[in-house]
Amino acid sequence: MKTQAIITAAFAAFAGTAAAAGATAAGLPAGVATTASIGPAGSPASAGSLAAIAAATELAALPDGGWLALDKNALRLLDANGAERARHAVRGKQLDTRSQPGGVLATLVDSNTERTVAIDADLKAGTLRVQAPFPAPAFAPEAACLYRDAQQLSYQFLIAKDGQGEQWLLDGAERKLVRRLALPTHVRHCRADDATGTLFVSESGMGLWAYNADAEGAASVGERHALALRPPYGKLPGGAGALALLPGGLAMLDAKGKTLNLFSLRNGAWQAQAPRVLKAAAYGRTLASRSSGARTELLLNDEDAKQWHAVPAGLAAQRGLAAGSAATAAGNAAAATAPAASPAVVLPRAQTEPMARLGDAADDPAIWVHPSDPSASRVLGTNKKQGLLVYDMHGRQTQLLESGRLNNVDLRQNVLLDGARHDLALATQRDDNSIVLFTIDGSGAVAETARFQTGLEKIYGICVYQPAGGGLEAFVNDKDGTFQHYRIGRKDGAYTSTLLRSFKVASQPEGCVADDRSGRLYVGEEKRGVWTLPAVADQGSAMRMVLPVGGVLTADVEGLSLYHGAQASYLVVSSQGSNSYVVLDAAAPHKVRGSFRIGLNVAAGIDGASETDGLDVSSANLGGAYSEGMLVVQDGYKRLPDGPQNFKYVAWSDIATALKLR
Repeated sequence: MKTQAIITAAFAAFAGTAAAAGATAAGLPAGVATTASIGPAGSPASAGSLAAIAAATELAALPDGGWLALDKNALRLLDANGAERARHAVRGKQLDTRSQPGGVLATLVDSNTERTVAIDADLKAGTLRVQAPFPAPAFAPEAACLYRDAQQLSYQFLIAKDGQGEQWLLDGAERKLVRRLALPTHVRHCRADDATGTLFVSESGMGLWAYNADAEGAASVGERHALALRPPYGKLPGGAGALALLPGGLAMLDAKGKTLNLFSLRNGAWQAQAPRVLKAAAYGRTLASRSSGARTELLLNDEDAKQWHAVPAGLAAQRGLAAGSAATAAGNAAAATAPAASPAVVLPRAQTEPMARLGDAADDPAIWVHPSDPSASRVLGTNKKQGLLVYDMHGRQTQLLESGRLNNVDLRQNVLLDGARHDLALATQRDDNSIVLFTIDGSGAVAETARFQTGLEKIYGICVYQPAGGGLEAFVNDKDGTFQHYRIGRKDGAYTSTLLRSFKVASQPEGCVADDRSGRLYVGEEKRGVWTLPAVADQGSAMRMVLPVGGVLTADVEGLSLYHGAQASYLVVSSQGSNSYVVLDAAAPHKVRGSFRIGLNVAAGIDGASETDGLDVSSANLGGAYSEGMLVVQDGYKRLPDGPQNFKYVAWSDIATALKLR
């Protein structure tokens, strides 16, 4: 027989409480055992509140001290005393919540239809309003949980018994599939920590895993971390069970409900604490939590005995967890507040049609400005598996040039060569380690015109330079760090190239950009940072570090481009490791003006951008939203839904506003 003494003793060690092992819960109704209150956190429990939640299979604590209680027949909205205020008849499972203005957003899975049900709980009015129906699922969800990202958008994760997973966007006029995931089989519980962007899934026969909850970035490969595994791979007995978020950490029952495990975030990694044996636990127990100020309670459901046990957790103060490492607790978790140093979020205005090749295909863009009609301007983009693509200002593909495995591309307009003006683009070709030259006519039509051999073994990045005296020059690099500096010429109707100099960085580079105004060249060394040196060949190759990796810049350092504004010029750098972009002054001392991410545009149905390789920015008036210029970036992961890679268009005015550049 389960006794209060056993439960109290088991959790006294876990919670650091001074409760005596033989303590009893005097005055509580039969069938309900507790070591703390089950009314508002820190307040005395009433018989009504205890009786009301005793039959619930899942609970979510509410900010006003009440509850959302899910039983076999309905979801019930209860006040702090356990009185029912509203109900929605449903046979459901997998209850999760997030706070929202006026109340709480709740989701659950209808066990009969296997569809997600989203419900708005108005705490002031005491009502439950069911949102528009979800689309029919592609599978029967075994686990489901909510996530709210730094942009304050809400998502639903759905996981099938066979490991299929989906992430759905809840905001907007209609539900949209963001991405599909490959997760472990037999996952029965999941929870997402908004503050750290972590999706936790418990694989019943194996253990607890942590994934990247953000849609932008890798879904599984390289992003899965084992937090606790069963023997012989770890020390977790019997696999993983129910989960609950806590301030500063995570609580998990093992699959048989025999032990309670705590995890905290330390130095960027989730770490397990010693498990606590629960002699009174029973298989089938579910887990929740609630917080009020510094007090946190864990709520454990013993389905066999129809009991809820409330246990003081005291995690932040007594378990030494890092303050602020988790901003969500239980189902009523408030949306995480981004730290002050977090990148700003700007939204894409448009995106290009996807690549015609799957996998890592798109790489680097370049912007061509129409001489008289901004709306007729073009964006060139490389496909590393196919050639060069040309897009209009709406992202529609207008050309495909099958030039082979092109990596980087850059261009200049109105270049004086051999007595004539030309618009020219140059790209690196990885099949033959050559520079490919393209001409662009007055309508924006592109044609391959020449190739120049370099002698490099693994050609990679390129940028072009238009000296003050006229002509065109190009910088190409090799993966071994070698740079070659060429002059591009034209004689008797044929284009030529002449090697001017070579120099080298210590490790792999790729992105570079030349400043025609100042005569400076900026090069990105992927693992170390951004360097500058003279772009003029006879001025030497001595380098000076502009922005090292660390702090606002996270390796790999990828695309670089320059924005020449009326008041100042800015260097824009792809900080690939943090899925963000750094903006700094192009002129010394190169003050960092801030960083930003490209978020999801719900209204336009455009996903954000992540793991960006190449980018280009122009200050030209390109009309409409782009009257102050535009930024184009490669998107490493196409979402909403999953698909081949593409490029995203961002209005410079949005960046200037977000970073207060005006």
